[in-house]
Amino acid sequence: MKNIYTWSFLFLLMILFQSCRQDPKNEKTTTVDITSITADEGNLNISFLLDLSDRIDPVKHPMPSMEFYKRDSEYIKSVVEAFDIHLRAKKVRKMDDKIQLFFDPEPLNQEINTISSALKFHVNKDSASKSLLRGIVKAYTTQPEHIYKLAIKDDKYVGSNTWKFFKNKAKQYCVEARHRNILVILTDGYIYHENAKQKEKNLTTYLTPQDIRRSGLTTKNWKQTLEKKGFGFIPIVEDLSTLEILVLGINPDKKNPYEEDVIKAYWKNWFKAMNVKRFQLLNADLPSDMDRVIRDFILDR
Repeated sequence: MKNIYTWSFLFLLMILFQSCRQDPKNEKTTTVDITSITADEGNLNISFLLDLSDRIDPVKHPMPSMEFYKRDSEYIKSVVEAFDIHLRAKKVRKMDDKIQLFFDPEPLNQEINTISSALKFHVNKDSASKSLLRGIVKAYTTQPEHIYKLAIKDDKYVGSNTWKFFKNKAKQYCVEARHRNILVILTDGYIYHENAKQKEKNLTTYLTPQDIRRSGLTTKNWKQTLEKKGFGFIPIVEDLSTLEILVLGINPDKKNPYEEDVIKAYWKNWFKAMNVKRFQLLNADLPSDMDRVIRDFILDR
């Protein structure tokens, strides 16, 4: 009797095994590790570019609901939390991911530069650990706001040289082979540095509210004026087709109802001239409203 039960049990197992092999539904449930599809999709290389101009000054540009430097800090936190989600979904042996932070120009405060150096992380199969991942999130949750507070305390705003960063550093510092490269720029959308004021006809390396007013880009015909007279940033002779760009914190002058459109047109045309394939320009909205949009960009959803 025992042998009969044994053979019956084995027979049922064989039938079940055969039906699983033949059932096409089982093929659809196969899990695919997307990190193994291509190295470009699997490895993230995220860079931040912080604009430490007087746009962050809570006295000159107050925002009672939430100061701009605090908004920046929360945007950065959203990016880093998305980076953490990405890493925790990967197998350790596949990890080769980087995150870093830059300024242009470099702040005179040495403590700020020291903090930024400590915010460069490379997570690979040799360095990966739960404590490292926790440390990255903690560092980027606390230190960027500390950087902003130091810059505000120094009260030595020299402007932002974003144009020069793209000319000399963007490709060299922010683009890695076999990675998905993302540059996150924290800025109000204006660019100005006292030592970088170039102009070629109506193309410039800078943009201020005064420039927009002088150019007559304050009416409903702003787009026709911009295109006809060729206003914009001087293009950089670089192919940045492997760099994705997320611009956060755009804060147009409220005196011109078309200011936001003009600022975004400058940036869009500039990125397209550098062959940037994917970019997004977002205003300085509350971080709670921006969190999902930021995470979706980083996680490419």
